[in-house]
Amino acid sequence: MSAPELPADLQAKADRTVARLDIDPGGDAHRVFALSDFAGRAALRDSGWLAEQLASHGFAAPFTRETLTDAIVDAVAVAANMAELQRVLRLWRSRFQLWVVWRHLLRKADTVETCTALSLMADVLIDAALMRLHEWAVQARGVPRSADGVEQRLIVLALGKLGAGELNVSSDVDLIFAYDEVGETEAGEANQQFFVRLGQQLIQALDAVTEHGFVYRVDMRLRPFGASGPLVMHAAAIEEYFSVHGRDWERYALIKARSCAGDVAAGRRLLAALRPFVFRRYLDFGALDALREMKARVKAERNKPADVKLGPGGIRELEFT
Repeated sequence: MSAPELPADLQAKADRTVARLDIDPGGDAHRVFALSDFAGRAALRDSGWLAEQLASHGFAAPFTRETLTDAIVDAVAVAANMAELQRVLRLWRSRFQLWVVWRHLLRKADTVETCTALSLMADVLIDAALMRLHEWAVQARGVPRSADGVEQRLIVLALGKLGAGELNVSSDVDLIFAYDEVGETEAGEANQQFFVRLGQQLIQALDAVTEHGFVYRVDMRLRPFGASGPLVMHAAAIEEYFSVHGRDWERYALIKARSCAGDVAAGRRLLAALRPFVFRRYLDFGALDALREMKARVKAERNKPADVKLGPGGIRELEFT
């Protein structure tokens, strides 16, 4: 079935974008530029790259993890400072998001493919940024090690939409930072201090608004003790927190948790250790009461009946279900 004709105002907008390009993007581009302001801006800003992709594959298939990693890791590896790292991350995020939007608006990709691709892109961008920042931190402050001498890396856990592989083009990323074991760096700095500074730098690399925009808005409020808690905790401390202080809403939030960047293996071990907290052995009346209370809070947040997120039948209710 052919796509419906575009309204005259959208067609005119697309024509203006194509007229400003120094390449011929083909007929399909009109529909993309008509339906997405982002696509038009990205194409005008990076027409050379767009021309290469259209000539090579025309966005006929989704990108792979290998395609993402090869491009982003190589680009990040030559960044000499934070400003260059921020620029490179924003450039490649814009490029690969254009790839996703192009396929989605031309009905070459369904919603599952689109959300999966956006989540994969976030994983690779976060991991590549962290890899470069870790290199700089080690050069300046030494390798962090456990008491037994095992090298330590930052663990990045994704929750929410990224954790579930359901990211959309405007989603925040909900993260928790951790590291495996206490210890110190070769320069004598405590691992806690090392990883707090590294976590702060990672947020700066992703979240700061520069002349090139931002990569992702980073939300750290789901970490232990919330916004008032330490930015990073070691694995044993996180396990103790959830066994002693864990609340029901945190139990539900962790259902979607996934180790997405940094020391992925250590992150998976941490989530496995938290599994008894997340999935209780028995469902009692207390658990049912907690669900009722959370449902009541969701309902109380409704202030606009037509709100697509908080209104009846909206996104929040679907996530609760």
